[in-house]
Amino acid sequence: MPVEFIGMIATKHASETLRTDGPVVDPGFTRRFARAHEDAGFDRILIGYGSGFPDGTQVAAYAAAHTERLGLLIAHRPGFVAPTLAARQFATLDQFAGGRVAVHTITGGNDAEQRRDGDYLTHDERYERTDEYLGILRRTWESEEPFSHEGRFYRFEDHYAEVKPATRIPLFFGGSSEAAYRVGGRHADTFALWGEPLAETAEQIASVRAAAAAAGRTDVPGISVSFRPILGATEELAWERAERILETITSGGGRTAFWSKKRRAWGGPDVQPENVGSQRLLAAAAKADRHDRALWTAPAKATGAGGNSTALVGTPETVAQALLDYIDIGVTTILIRGYDPLDDAIDYGRHLIPLVREEVARRDIDADAGIGAGAKPEALVGATTGADL
Repeated sequence: MPVEFIGMIATKHASETLRTDGPVVDPGFTRRFARAHEDAGFDRILIGYGSGFPDGTQVAAYAAAHTERLGLLIAHRPGFVAPTLAARQFATLDQFAGGRVAVHTITGGNDAEQRRDGDYLTHDERYERTDEYLGILRRTWESEEPFSHEGRFYRFEDHYAEVKPATRIPLFFGGSSEAAYRVGGRHADTFALWGEPLAETAEQIASVRAAAAAAGRTDVPGISVSFRPILGATEELAWERAERILETITSGGGRTAFWSKKRRAWGGPDVQPENVGSQRLLAAAAKADRHDRALWTAPAKATGAGGNSTALVGTPETVAQALLDYIDIGVTTILIRGYDPLDDAIDYGRHLIPLVREEVARRDIDADAGIGAGAKPEALVGATTGADL
């Protein structure tokens, strides 16, 4: 089965290692950033959500207008607009974008961040609301007749959306708590995880699949895992670059307005985060800085794990093999973004994504031909050494 690659765009050039000024919304940069992902061969781009961020639906609409095939994954927090309205907004955009919209549901794992948008529900109450919200969202997209609803959080009568999606809109879902497994297991087409070691990731995949089965599903949700790849022409150069990135993060040399706000939202590296996903990343970092083939958890420790913050470090061949290790345990989607976001996206398209796609395609051909999985991975033999990185 082909692997899906997702990148991530923003409206200005910023990251944990870049000190940038300028407007929060830079249309020219946003356009170049989206096009770079399309040219690099990504399947989708994620547009993130924060209580002070530019509106993701409008960013996605702008990106759609300046790309041709690139999918749009819009991070969305239930609870701030009615699900009937959100359903029409996404369906309208999907029509204009030619069926390229997907929605990434983020229920929210930080009480202070939620309160900035006026949400005072507890963690578990938020997931109960999300459960009801997503049911309404999907029914609004699919219902051919007016319908009414009376639940704990939403009530309406005779709603009918004239606008329907151009195609079925995929629902992505993020979270690592038991409540997240339960709700995401019921609704998610793809369940998104942050990049933990292989053993812990396999445990989470099992939990998601068990929750889906408990919800009565006969299909299996796809699994997305996110990383921050750091590539080099040799292993030594890759790790030298990784250490420079870590030094910039820990020294504050790249701190931007974007990064300062993010640190305040999540509490910074010295405050235990409320959300389980960040707690899990910090637990992995406490065990060791390096795991498995190429996983590096030191950046998560340095940033308080306020987002996808673990790296895969090495040559393109090493990082490709590390990604294939995750595919081997059931991962179907890879979300990657760099510390130098624009240039790294270009490099991933040149040096990393083709290696993974070629090997997955080779395995699919071998599987169809009845050849065992132990055959030599020719896609990674004699491939680019990354000398021009």
